[in-house]
Amino acid sequence: MGRPIAHSLSPAIHSAGYAAAGLTGWSYTRIEAGADELPGLVAGLGPEWAGLSVTMPGKEAALALADEVSPVAAAVGAANTLVRRPDGTWYADNTDVTGMVEVLTDVGCVAGAVVTVLGAGGTARAAIAAAARVGAAEVTVVARRPEAVDELRPVAAAVGVPLAGAEWDGAPAHARADLVISTVPRGVADLLGESFDWRPGTVFFDVVYDPWPTPMAAAALAAGCRVISGLDLLFAQAIGQFEQFTGLAAPREAMRAAIR
Repeated sequence: MGRPIAHSLSPAIHSAGYAAAGLTGWSYTRIEAGADELPGLVAGLGPEWAGLSVTMPGKEAALALADEVSPVAAAVGAANTLVRRPDGTWYADNTDVTGMVEVLTDVGCVAGAVVTVLGAGGTARAAIAAAARVGAAEVTVVARRPEAVDELRPVAAAVGVPLAGAEWDGAPAHARADLVISTVPRGVADLLGESFDWRPGTVFFDVVYDPWPTPMAAAALAAGCRVISGLDLLFAQAIGQFEQFTGLAAPREAMRAAIR
């Protein structure tokens, strides 16, 4: 569920998992809806629904409507996963955090890294928590709304990482961090890439995967940076969702093959 949602590859990933696990009665689809529509949508779902994957812009709304919240979702103030309990209540989790940690660990992000996060929405909250888990020394959030940085300070305090803020126009000054994570929707950061003074040792992680490469990812690649696609995060966070929805171990290879 999200807006826009037509580009999402999540149905392919989860459906491949269901097939590989022998869950022939299961299906996964797209629902186009904004944050204000989420409470009414969830209230109308029957017991045949196992859960929802929630993407932008509904992650804060998903957390607010849940009856029970995981510690990580509570810490970041956003949820990308809603799981229906047998008694009809809803449990909220954030597998973006664990997915990002897995991706960042795989590319060798080490303790003491200086991190820049572009954007200040629900995915930025997960990025701050993931940066803390891999031992980041500090995180700078570059936001289009200055007040949005203040909204993230409780998140940084909860996960124990120093947080600084920067205005959107000043983003290029923070391009030489060890890790740059773009959490904004497609198109928002397209003009930034060419103005960045990229450092070849920087890792650039763009949560967008359609279209790919994004203009920012292309600029980072041209500068010799290591670039991580949003497909890596899509896969990693889907594993946690699949296992919570079904109660089964995720068939990782089948789900990864669906992305390829």
